[in-house]
Amino acid sequence: MNNSRAALPIDSQVVLVTGGGRGLGRHLVQSFLREGARVIINYLNSAESANALAAQHPDRAMAVQADVTDPVAVGAMLAAARTRFGEPVTTVVNNALPAFSFNGDARPHADTLAWEDLCQQFEGIVRGALNTTQAALPGMRESGFGRIINVGTNLFQNPVVPYHDYTAAKAALLSLTRTLSHDLGPAGVTVNMISGGLLRTTDASSATPEAVFDLIASSTPLRRVTTPAEFADAALFFASPWSRSVTGQNLVVDGGLVKN
Repeated sequence: MNNSRAALPIDSQVVLVTGGGRGLGRHLVQSFLREGARVIINYLNSAESANALAAQHPDRAMAVQADVTDPVAVGAMLAAARTRFGEPVTTVVNNALPAFSFNGDARPHADTLAWEDLCQQFEGIVRGALNTTQAALPGMRESGFGRIINVGTNLFQNPVVPYHDYTAAKAALLSLTRTLSHDLGPAGVTVNMISGGLLRTTDASSATPEAVFDLIASSTPLRRVTTPAEFADAALFFASPWSRSVTGQNLVVDGGLVKN
C-alpha cells in the first residue's frame, strides 16, 4: 500500500535550487519564493548575489555554498537546510551548470571535441543531479512526498547549434529523469524535466549574437525568445499539486520552437 501524499502545496515545500545565485537559477528561486516556498539558494562562486537574494526573504530563504559534484558537500547543505527550516527538502531543482558559454563560434567542433569536454559537462550536469537526488531521498521518503525537477534543453531535439558536450550531458539527464521516475514513483516522488531553448538573456547566453536571437524569435509561433522568468514560472507546474500524476516527462518551454 502506498501511503505517500499525492500533493503538497508549493507554500508548504522546502525547495533546493542548485546554481540559484544568478542567471536562470535566480529566476527559479524568485518564482518559488513568490509562491511562498522556503528556498535553499545553492551557489558555487556567486556568493554576493546569492546572499543578497536570500536577504530579501530572510525568513524563507538561505544561501548555501556547495559544489554539487561533491556528495559530502551536498549532504552537508541538505543537513543545514533541515536545521534551518525544521523539515527536510521536499523539492529539488537541478539547474546548476558547469562553466559554459553558448557561443557557436567558440564551441568544440567534431574534430576538436575532447573527451575532457564531455566529462566536464557530465560531471556537473549528471553527477550533480545524482548527488542532490540521493541526498534528498531520505527526507522525501520520510515526508511521503518529493519533487525532482531537472533543467534540460531543446537542443537534443533541435541541435540548431551542435554543442556536443552540453547537449550529450543534458540528453543523459533526460534518460536519468525517466529511469528515476520509474524507481521513485512508489515513494511518492515524481521526476520530471523542463527544457528551454536559448533564453533571452542569461549569463550563459550573453555571448549569443543578436542575429541568432532574432532568427529563433522569427521561427517560433510566439515570434519571440522565451525569457528566464517565463521558463522559471513553467517549472512551478511540476512542483504544484496540479502535476501530482505527471512523472517521467519532459516539458519543452521555448515559445513553440520545438514540438513534442
